[in-house]
Parts: sequence; structure tokens; C-alpha cells
Amino acid sequence: MRLSTETMIARLRDTGDGDTLGGRIWRARDAANLSTKDLADQLGVRVETVAAWERDRAEPRTTRLFMLAGVLGVTPAWLIAGMGRAPDDETKTVSSESLREQLALVKKLHEQTGRAIAALEIELNRVQQTIR
Repeated sequence: MRLSTETMIARLRDTGDGDTLGGRIWRARDAANLSTKDLADQLGVRVETVAAWERDRAEPRTTRLFMLAGVLGVTPAWLIAGMGRAPDDETKTVSSESLREQLALVKKLHEQTGRAIAALEIELNRVQQTIR
């Protein structure tokens, strides 16, 4: 089934939280206990820029949007369309044990990725030697 752009936009609106991009930026900033100045400093923009985003007078560029999501601890999809998990008080109380577990997992995945890259390089070299 092929959907039109209008249908997809309508579905995104239906599944969202009904707020605007600016409202979601404000909610996420508030949940992260950041002032407008703190957020602006972390993103390398002026306070007036963040204020304009929150008032829906301007929108962040794509690269800033992804940086914004990272700083605020939300997904870009939630910022854009309100889809996914909204920030709440639980995001403020992350335990150090939970973070250590996540770090250990990322390190393990990093090691596995390194081994996979090395194996691919060996196989590529073997294939190239066979072709010659």
C-alpha cells in the first residue's frame, strides 16, 4: 500500500502529542533542568535563537536538531513529531550502575565491530588478490 505525503503527515500528527516543536523543546529543556542560556551555550547558539525555537518563530537546522535532541536526552522523532517517549522525571534519576552497564555494552559492541571490520578487510584483500 502506497501512502501520499499528505496521508503520512496526517498520520504523524495523529500519533504525536499535539504539541509544537517549540513546545517540545521547552518541555525537554525543562525536564533536563537547563536554562535557556545553558542550552544555548551547549549548542553554541545565542539565547535568542533558543527562545525563537521555543516560541515557534524559528526552527533549528537539521544538524542543530540532532544536537538538540542529544543534549536534551530525547529522540529527534519526538522533537519533530511527538512520537516516542517524552522526557519525564525518570530521565533525571539515571543511576550510575545503569550508565556503567550501558557503557560496558557499548564497549563490547565496539570491540565486536572492530573484529568484524578486520575480518572484512582480510576478506576484501583475499578477493582482490584472487582477481589479480
